[in-house]
Amino acid sequence: MSVLSQPYFHDEAAAVAKLESIVWPTGPVCPHCGSAEKIYAIGGKTARAGLRKCGNCRKQFTVTVGTVFESSHVPLHKWLQAVYLMASSKKGISAHQLHRTLEVTYKTAWFMAHRIREAMRTGAFDVFGANGGTVEVDETFVGNDRTIKPKHTKKGRGYAHKHKVLALVDRAQSMVVDDLKAATLVPILKERIAAGARIMTDEAGQYRFLNRDFAEHEFVSHGNGEYGRGDIHTNTIEGYFSIFKRGMNGVYQHCAKRHLHRYLAEFDFRYNEREVDDPERFTLLLTGAIGKRLMYRDSLAG
Repeated sequence: MSVLSQPYFHDEAAAVAKLESIVWPTGPVCPHCGSAEKIYAIGGKTARAGLRKCGNCRKQFTVTVGTVFESSHVPLHKWLQAVYLMASSKKGISAHQLHRTLEVTYKTAWFMAHRIREAMRTGAFDVFGANGGTVEVDETFVGNDRTIKPKHTKKGRGYAHKHKVLALVDRAQSMVVDDLKAATLVPILKERIAAGARIMTDEAGQYRFLNRDFAEHEFVSHGNGEYGRGDIHTNTIEGYFSIFKRGMNGVYQHCAKRHLHRYLAEFDFRYNEREVDDPERFTLLLTGAIGKRLMYRDSLAG
């Protein structure tokens, strides 16, 4: 039997109950005043599934309040289908595919995907390489930055017109950067990597003096055909980039710079949770939906 045959993917009451079990593991809590007492269920033919009222502040609410699903006209069971598809698709799933699968408009599917990516974002950055751990660092280029290279100009051979992405792998954490100069990258690395860490990079010049700031810096010289020397390599981060590039080029194809950070969060999330199965990754993603809102105007602005 397919996992998508579960009741909460097709029945609204079951979908609400599934989300309640994650958001309220010990029982309903009013999102308006924080009270867990005197919470009443509101029934009747016209009441929404899971509608409740707080006896303290007298306000009504459902479990979606304070999550990425708040104020959506899309049924929650369709939201859960979208969450599962995005959590389980290794290279992502396009808004056009969500639009066809969920039978919603393309505009709705696009916005749903961005809300779900917002749930994938961790918010705070971890400090990598604690206790002398190894951190691989590398960068890549994505798409065409129209703000640098106008739409109708001839495509060049260099990378100046592309979006720049810096990634760290201990757990994957990637970010959009304006350039790849040492003055830009080194402060980011110092902020997010422990001073006692062991850093692995390629031979790029911006990494030349990292041994000044970290306990150890080793590099491989790709220009000389070197891709590993004992346990010194950047193979892990290059594997991450290969999945990211296949998704961006093969599934999403186009991405404006103002949205790129959310796509990076999507690939980071799936990479970091790759050791668990799809249903567990789905549950982790629903947990990440708590306490986050993304308004449509905010998604347009990035």
